[in-house]
Amino acid sequence: MCGRYSLARESVDVAVGPERVGRRGKARHNIAPSQRAPVIRRGTVGLAIDDLRWGLVPAWSRDEAIGVSLINARAETLTDKPAFREAFRRRRCLIVADGFYEWQPLGRSKQPWRFVREDGGVLLFGGLWESWLPPGQTAPLESFTVITTTPNRVVAPVHDRMPANLDPEAAALWLDPSSPLDLLRSLLKPSPEAGWHGYRVNPVVGQARHDGPECIEPFLDEPSLF
Repeated sequence: MCGRYSLARESVDVAVGPERVGRRGKARHNIAPSQRAPVIRRGTVGLAIDDLRWGLVPAWSRDEAIGVSLINARAETLTDKPAFREAFRRRRCLIVADGFYEWQPLGRSKQPWRFVREDGGVLLFGGLWESWLPPGQTAPLESFTVITTTPNRVVAPVHDRMPANLDPEAAALWLDPSSPLDLLRSLLKPSPEAGWHGYRVNPVVGQARHDGPECIEPFLDEPSLF
């Protein structure tokens, strides 16, 4: 499960295959479910970054409460789950991040870790999006989910899942409406561990109201995993 991630920079400019897309915005150190966050979608005039709400609400939902349980989608079962099946075919997106958090059980408590690229690069998580029209409203709610896969050897000592991170070429295929489903499935695999880094961070990251630099700073000078 991926229940928190970050985009701790005011400006992003990322490659999706031969194309680039970017924008400026507030640095986000602790993005939590139900909050709005930037995702990349392909529209009729090219790539665009839009703010959608984290927690997928399928078009057939009775209410938006289902989004709480659909913040993640397992890569292995996208075609099996009614909540994800149609979005996997038609409404794929990329979630823009620069790190993600997982919690390591330590007795009765849990220690959060942050996982990043050593080069500080932007990450592109595979995702799905949906549009749901609330009863009696005219403006739809657009929402997304983060796809997870099995962990690489950097993340595995802490957690058994990680976001499916896509390189620029794979990201372009992910957003291509003509990509075969079998090809899309093959993209959702653990990231090679080379270049990944994990370190302990302050437990305040577990509280969504905290969204400052303290969330991404190393905690008590603890050593990293790798």
